[in-house]
Amino acid sequence: MSPDSRATFCRRLFLALLFVGSAYCSLAQSSSGRTAVMVVGFDHLNQLYNKQPQSDVLGAKKQAELAKLRQQLRRFRPDAILVEAERPEQGRLDSLYARYQAGQLELAALPDGRRELYQIGFALAKELQLPGVRAVDYYAATSQSLLQSGANIDAFTRDLRLLQTTSRPLRALVQHDSLSVYDYIALANQPAMINLVHRAIFNTPALVTEGAFSPTATNTVDLGAVDAAYIGAHYITLHYNRNLKIYSNILRAQQQTQAKRVLVIFGVAHVGVLQELLAANPAYQVTPAATYLKTNQKQRLQAIR
Repeated sequence: MSPDSRATFCRRLFLALLFVGSAYCSLAQSSSGRTAVMVVGFDHLNQLYNKQPQSDVLGAKKQAELAKLRQQLRRFRPDAILVEAERPEQGRLDSLYARYQAGQLELAALPDGRRELYQIGFALAKELQLPGVRAVDYYAATSQSLLQSGANIDAFTRDLRLLQTTSRPLRALVQHDSLSVYDYIALANQPAMINLVHRAIFNTPALVTEGAFSPTATNTVDLGAVDAAYIGAHYITLHYNRNLKIYSNILRAQQQTQAKRVLVIFGVAHVGVLQELLAANPAYQVTPAATYLKTNQKQRLQAIR
């Protein structure tokens, strides 16, 4: 290679390395600028109460377990907490939180004070000295048992039964004080459980065709005519529609608050789909809740395949 050719080659190599370096820096800056989001799934705390004292999250033992749960979630350092309440409820939540922050409201005095919205959302916001919580729900009700019949219905009922036979015994253990609320919520947020719930509602039903919905099961979502040939896909669409609107509300709340670390508190059935939507958005970085909610009770999920 002649001196001139060698000089030209070196210049081109230098420019190429400069370009790669610039691109790498830009990518790193873009990645570091993403908003961290952690979606924590709950079996609703108010529904644990079965009128027996040991099932009541307002009791001293379960309050200590919830304090441990909040302690772990604090490590994520959220600067915004989004909760499962509809946006028109924001004014009421702001008023209640102002009283709670000032020490003028006992959550036990609220008719729905056992909800994770208060026991985790309000309490954690106060501990972190945040201005409040943000309502991001879009309420709609579609029963998991709505999908009643069709080809391949056994695949759907098998997943649904596996979900029920895994989760219901765990709930019973919590209600009888044989499993802590902390471990229960930590188990609900393990990848195996999140994936099972997500698969049962948003994936397996697509196998079901040429079927029908139950005439008695709850469904408040009207998306037009149902094509029985794709009955399972329509079932997924009913659930997905609500979650798309919740996702839109999450984006709106994050933009309005300009938060960089967002904690989302919702029923566990929403976690998989919300994580999927957020992960596809380059402005956000999803942090699995299991990163912070460690538990030595994972053997209780061994039935999941």
